[in-house]
Amino acid sequence: MSKDLSNYRKSYEKQELLEDNCPENPMELFRTWFLDADNSGTAVETNAMTISTIGKDGFPKSRIVLLKKYTWEGFIFYTNYNSEKGKAIEANQNICLSFFWPALEQQIIIKGKAEKLSENLSDGYFESRPDGSKLGAWASNQSAVVKSREELDTNLKTFEKKFEGAEIVRPKHWGGYLVKPISLEFWQGRPNRMHDRIRYSLQKDFSWKLERLSP
Repeated sequence: MSKDLSNYRKSYEKQELLEDNCPENPMELFRTWFLDADNSGTAVETNAMTISTIGKDGFPKSRIVLLKKYTWEGFIFYTNYNSEKGKAIEANQNICLSFFWPALEQQIIIKGKAEKLSENLSDGYFESRPDGSKLGAWASNQSAVVKSREELDTNLKTFEKKFEGAEIVRPKHWGGYLVKPISLEFWQGRPNRMHDRIRYSLQKDFSWKLERLSP
């Protein structure tokens, strides 16, 4: 089976990214782009991001997760600490996040270090989740092999019965990470593949160095 995709082309012509419009702190530009994407009505889940980690087998692996909060410090998401993703982060804190909003012809690539959130912050977010999502965190041994869908459904019913009429507390193996960025690259599509690429790199004095990269 083969399919030639060489004629798949699109001209990017919607916006530009110039140094004069870049703030000193990249988190300000992230906030602007995120809100623009969110308000555009073109993104199904504006907060969907790709997380890339290095596994114990030495291979990178990427998957989509949902950003739940961003602050001046960085980016917060939640997961099962015992999952393949969690084990990879435990072995190597260096990860990459990326956002892609195709309707705006924009992407952001973020390199950073992932640190576990404090238990009280993970508790606070867990309490805000719907009961079904809370039960799912108990029922799924994320990334582990299961025999069938029926096994997952049975596990869920077991925890539905266990917590019936009781508070669904956060399992200790589930919680959040804060990704503290060391590099943010903002990519804006431009005509003739002459895209705008602006990279911010964190310096030793915690200032940000801004550089333009060739497309």
